Amino acid sequence: MESDDERFMSAALDEARRSVGHDDVPVGCVIVANGEVIAAGENRREVDHDPTAHAEIVALRAAAQRRGHWRLDDVTVYVTLEPCVMCAGALLNARVPRVVIGALDEKAGAVGSRYNVLSDPRLLHEAELTFEVLGDASGALLREFFVERRVE
Repeated sequence: MESDDERFMSAALDEARRSVGHDDVPVGCVIVANGEVIAAGENRREVDHDPTAHAEIVALRAAAQRRGHWRLDDVTVYVTLEPCVMCAGALLNARVPRVVIGALDEKAGAVGSRYNVLSDPRLLHEAELTFEVLGDASGALLREFFVERRVE
């Protein structure tokens, strides 16, 4: 039986697949409160011509708009790829209490692989982290995306 974490990560994977339609790296994010998806986002850097349009930022903006405030201290964020420094900082500043991650990012991951932004007691907030939920599926989607681009 599928766990809640797997169910919501599957929804984040659906968001990631949307990124491919506009030639963005397939990363997706959903934000959940009280068992309900309140916001979602996919990478949109290419289509929006915006270096900050990572899936996490897109979803955080949508959640804050829906809520009418920036503090998201009662949500869980599901993201298919370990957040970068920028996204980890945004999650930190939004006071997100829990982040569930699909694939690890050994090159640029900022919540465990390269840095530990969300687990650093010197910073203003720490989040509970759950790693590698549907990590194989997230990693496969990314590998497939990059293999296809190398062939072209």
